Amino acid sequence: MARSPTPKFDASEVITNEIIRIIERGVLPWRKPWTAGGSSRPLRVGGEPYQGVNNFLLTMRTVMAGHSSPFWMTLPQANALDAKVRKGEKSSVVVYYGQSRKDAGGEDDRSDGDDRSEEARIFRFQKSYRVFNACQIDGLPDSFFPDPEPAPEYPPSEPIPHMQAFFDAIDITTVFTGTEAYYLPPVDKVYMPSITRFQDPRNFYGVWAHELAHATKARHRLNRDFGFSKFGNTSYAREEIVAELTSVFLGQTLGFTAHTLEMNAAYLHNWLRVLRSDKGAIFKHAADAQRACDYLIARSEAGRAGGRAKAA
Repeated sequence: MARSPTPKFDASEVITNEIIRIIERGVLPWRKPWTAGGSSRPLRVGGEPYQGVNNFLLTMRTVMAGHSSPFWMTLPQANALDAKVRKGEKSSVVVYYGQSRKDAGGEDDRSDGDDRSEEARIFRFQKSYRVFNACQIDGLPDSFFPDPEPAPEYPPSEPIPHMQAFFDAIDITTVFTGTEAYYLPPVDKVYMPSITRFQDPRNFYGVWAHELAHATKARHRLNRDFGFSKFGNTSYAREEIVAELTSVFLGQTLGFTAHTLEMNAAYLHNWLRVLRSDKGAIFKHAADAQRACDYLIARSEAGRAGGRAKAA
């Protein structure tokens, strides 16, 4: 009797189902304040921070597992360091994106050579690989377990200087009024409550980052469009995921976590609706969020550079 073929491993499905199971418990673990070994982002074996969806995935797994090291590596990388992954430890799936060129003759060319054929087509592909946290590995050098840094303390309801300076330099108008936070596209303005309404000022900056992320979708900025959006529909839910992840990524740079004024079943349903209907959504929207985060960092740097030039 012929053996049935083993189902092909689908990283998108596995990762998406993992996130769905977590959200169904009513939690968003990436909102928990954390650092591992003094780093606010997961790091590759060489010390480079992960970006986009891998940053998000490994942040979530670091928090949930309680790892104290920010470093992640593959089994061969651990072996190359004369270290051993402990028996029974579970790996984490991450993804790699690349592209290949196939010309009209059907030959696959993955080199960086010149594209000599007008009929050549570019194919993007996704590959997955498995990594382990340094805390799952015996025999690594001490450098993979840096000492934690003390958590900073901030006075309640008062601006945090380096965060305030960052946001003030971004050339997107923010109006501080009322009790709600939102971006209003017709006037291209963000509306925010005063920081005095936030006991923890880091939550104020988390909300501000979320609303500025929405502002990056404007046509004259990143031109992000998921179709007609109204409260509760899928387009609205997709944009909310982008804003959430942008706040996560920006918060890692500045020292806050993602935050919204309302954290309820409807907000979690936004995530579940999109993830259940599209196993590729988290990968696309993490890339959207990384672009939004990079855009806001660039605008802040440009604003501060302009301010220094004027003062000189």
